[in-house]
Amino acid sequence: MSQTLVDALGVQHSAYFGEPRIVSLVPSLTELICDLGLEKNLVGRTGFCVHPRETLRAIPKIGGTKDVNIARVRELSPTHLIADIDENTREQVNEMMNFVPHVVVVNPKRLVDNLGLYALLGGIFCCIERATNLAEQFQLTRKILAQETDSLPREKVLYPIWRLPWMTVSRDTYIADMLAAAGWDTLPVNSPTRFPIFEWHDHEIANAERILLPSEPFVFTDTHMAEIGTLSNKPVTRIDGEMISWYGSRAILAMTYLAQLRQTTRT
Repeated sequence: MSQTLVDALGVQHSAYFGEPRIVSLVPSLTELICDLGLEKNLVGRTGFCVHPRETLRAIPKIGGTKDVNIARVRELSPTHLIADIDENTREQVNEMMNFVPHVVVVNPKRLVDNLGLYALLGGIFCCIERATNLAEQFQLTRKILAQETDSLPREKVLYPIWRLPWMTVSRDTYIADMLAAAGWDTLPVNSPTRFPIFEWHDHEIANAERILLPSEPFVFTDTHMAEIGTLSNKPVTRIDGEMISWYGSRAILAMTYLAQLRQTTRT
């Protein structure tokens, strides 16, 4: 029985038995493609696709995640384009659908969605054994994360992603779900948008027990950290933004990282 391979847009894909030519518009997916053993099939990537560094040095850049050089993509004659609903623009992806035979769009919102992602790309590119190995590593690491953090008291946290305006993440995001798996519950509890603007004096924001200051997308410096210290009297913990926001194979490393960080910040 053939496996059903459906992406985030509801498009059904089939296993590709030829030699695919892949252009990836998503940094974390570029890393996953390489971890699936498909680096030789990667013909284009964005300037933000930087891992694994040595492997990607020779892969042509095709612009940024939201400002793709579409003419350059056309020149590369890809069989497959890999995109994300949040990270790429619908207009550009739709335009490339006119000349790329297979466009695969993803939108993971939960940590567990990585399992479906491994299966989707593993099935399309006929690397099911590698995808299965990743899934097994994921499940084992998730079990260890739970064992090491479930006994710790849960903390309400604020995870700023931008400054002026100050922005954070809603609970309907991959970042929030990743943090929740380690016992960190993001604020606000409810939000009409996925990346809400907030004020430090907001009552709910003021109830945060810890500020988690990520390394990306905004680059918070020591000066910004001191500024936050004047805006909130809560402890501030620096956190690796790539680990928290990059899905795919990075999620396995991220869960180990989170287990260690949660232990070092236990109260």
